[in-house]
Amino acid sequence: MQHLTIVTTGGTIDKIYFDDKSDYKIGAPQIGEILSQLGVAFQFDVIPILRKDSLHINAEDRVLIRSAIEAQPHRHVLVTHGTDTMVETAHELANIKDKVIVLTGALNPARFQGSDAVFNIGCAVAAVQTLPDGVYIAMNGRVWDPAKVRKNRDANRFEEVK
Repeated sequence: MQHLTIVTTGGTIDKIYFDDKSDYKIGAPQIGEILSQLGVAFQFDVIPILRKDSLHINAEDRVLIRSAIEAQPHRHVLVTHGTDTMVETAHELANIKDKVIVLTGALNPARFQGSDAVFNIGCAVAAVQTLPDGVYIAMNGRVWDPAKVRKNRDANRFEEVK
């Protein structure tokens, strides 16, 4: 892989805590800064599409995400997305041809100490380079088929659908 296209949609990975209000807001995408600090050996561009909590991503937003990905000239696409509706968005992207698309996010904001963001991004970058065309989810140290995974909100992790 020489080039990675990154589409960002918001989610916890990009959340910032505002102390005065005791509130979280979606901030600027963090992934470009993370990859630059890690010194990755490929080119990438970051295309911010949305800044939403995934609970607020709707059908129109998913069509926008799909259109943005289809318009990209590069084969390898990583999507940062909130974890609550990541699976639904992956289903919307399922029939995009000639691309490897990996969705990832974080259960804790990237700016927080001990966040899973960097680990999940690393897994997603490895996955997007090695998998055949299709759509995948990289979370919790695994690469998942979106048709066979769900987020277990009580355990705060992804798990196989049985």
